[in-house]
Amino acid sequence: MEKTIEFSVLNRTAQIEKLQSTKFDLAIIGGGVTGAGIALDAASRGLKVCLVEKNDFASGTSNKSTKLIHGGLRYLKQFEIGLVRESGSERAIVHKLAPHLVIPEKMLLPLVEGGTYGKMMTSIGLKVYDFLADVKGDDRRRMLNKEETLEKESLLNKDAVLGSGLYAEYRTDDARLTIEILKKAASFGATIINYCKMESFNYNDDSKIKSLNCIDGNTGNTVKIKARNYVSAAGPWVDKLRAKDHSMNNKYLHLTKGVHIVFPFKKLPVKQPLYFDVPDGRMIFAIPRGRATYVGTTDTNYSGNLDRVVATKDDAEYLLNAINATFPDVNLSINDIESNWAGLRPLIHEEDKDPSELSRKDELFISESGLISIAGGKLTGYRRMADRVIEAVLKTMKSKQKKDLKKSETEKIPLVSPSLENSHNVEIYQKELEIKLLELDISDAYHAWYLCTTYGKQSDIIIDKSKTFDNKDALERLIRAELWYGMHHEMTNSLTDFFVRRTGRLYFNIPSVKKYMKIISDDCANYLNWDSKRIASEVENLELFLQDASTYYNEEFE
Repeated sequence: MEKTIEFSVLNRTAQIEKLQSTKFDLAIIGGGVTGAGIALDAASRGLKVCLVEKNDFASGTSNKSTKLIHGGLRYLKQFEIGLVRESGSERAIVHKLAPHLVIPEKMLLPLVEGGTYGKMMTSIGLKVYDFLADVKGDDRRRMLNKEETLEKESLLNKDAVLGSGLYAEYRTDDARLTIEILKKAASFGATIINYCKMESFNYNDDSKIKSLNCIDGNTGNTVKIKARNYVSAAGPWVDKLRAKDHSMNNKYLHLTKGVHIVFPFKKLPVKQPLYFDVPDGRMIFAIPRGRATYVGTTDTNYSGNLDRVVATKDDAEYLLNAINATFPDVNLSINDIESNWAGLRPLIHEEDKDPSELSRKDELFISESGLISIAGGKLTGYRRMADRVIEAVLKTMKSKQKKDLKKSETEKIPLVSPSLENSHNVEIYQKELEIKLLELDISDAYHAWYLCTTYGKQSDIIIDKSKTFDNKDALERLIRAELWYGMHHEMTNSLTDFFVRRTGRLYFNIPSVKKYMKIISDDCANYLNWDSKRIASEVENLELFLQDASTYYNEEFE
């Protein structure tokens, strides 16, 4: 039976006390989607679980992906049949678990002379892709001729396009997905906390890990965590933790950087998502999303600063050249870009392979100290990765410790309560939100779309709360209610938590960040008892995020 999430479950003080007073079955380091998935799987089976994240939840790779729950068509070209099959089946499952957040989209793959995919290979490849992913009905691939393709997307280069393939993918918000998984894990009793950095391991006489020393970022106090098993799901920082554990070997991470750039929709008004060729043989996505269209990704080796990954001018120009070659009438320049994000992929190193050729498969590293590290993998496969980790944990447990545990049920656990059952219900609910917002004098349907695809039916709580504020501007009341919800239900602890990861505004609606920064800063200060020094620090940090999202550097930070 699922427990109801109360405010106390997400209260920082209560969480810290619980961390120090409980011996857990499993301690997880890393609050991205992989760690979140492990926490939910473990807690829902009946294990006593805690998770610590040194920054905010989803602040690393899990907020910097292409924001697709996709099958990985290009992995078919690399003959990674198992990865395509697993990804294809997983995307359908995750869509059922959160249909407002994992949204089916028809992806257009234009065919051009000398492109990556010829007509015959595209037709066969997409058919195999559908078979492996068990795609049914209207979602199955269709091949379109030139006229049909240009009808779907008139911005394409009419002189170059030969036809296209149309196939199914799913768009998501990676950070929101991570947050919802963590909230669901908390509802099963998991203890989760952000801004709690794992500093060092403590070992027993047999050189096995017996506890973790962590630092509470809010107070600076040391928190000691005791558990029977320890998992590192730290993404790009996995090798940093393995080095602390003295367990590095001949297997290690190969980090690659992916950059995405965002335009106002009116600057790149594509009718639907596209997956198209770049002259160097790679392929990239252009995806409309509300008031914006985003394009990515690059794929380059990375050895810079893990804690501040930025887009360079070369990154931006690479993507701009690809866009202007594919959509010649848009004539976009670097000044048209509204925002960007840059993230790292923690892949497993393979000798003599280019970044785009490296496998996206995940792998477990198990050290003699007992530390289980998971690296590689994709957003789409978070559930399967969690299952593999928990199976490794269970192998360390005695029969009597396991006898009351359930099998994994994450395939059936809706990620949001109350849940929406399917895409049709999502559409109906979005229309209901339009009516509710109209009653608040908010007439732009964009806001109903935004609330629905961000919070699902939790939007009702936010709308009701907005009525308690006395601001004349209805949108001010609404965003204040969003912050209140984030503070009370999602452990929002900073301005960047709210504007970057809880709402995605810094990427997809920068004007709203600048417009509401002051009112949100004032509310944060009231909720969290910030003094003037903390307020100034928070504003400075958000301005740094704004700078990185709208600046293109000449080189990486070391």
